[in-house]
Amino acid sequence: MIFEYTDIFKRDYQELPQFVRKKFKKAIRLFEADERHPSLHVEKIDAGRGIWSARADLQYRFTFNRIEGGIRLRRIAAHVQAYRRP
Repeated sequence: MIFEYTDIFKRDYQELPQFVRKKFKKAIRLFEADERHPSLHVEKIDAGRGIWSARADLQYRFTFNRIEGGIRLRRIAAHVQAYRRP
């Protein structure tokens, strides 16, 4: 699976606490193996723009678009921030 990262995602990721980065890495491995894994809680949040969300942990979500052969990671932030500007 191909992973593309937006500049905003890269900035968000750099600002995360280390423990959240570790949880995200685990979540992305789960996503790669089975994007419907129950712990990810994948859901479409903007049908018009094709934006989806998945759980990194109880507080943090990452948003993405589907692209040919993979996903483009858009944001990773606290739940409210990720949904406000996906």
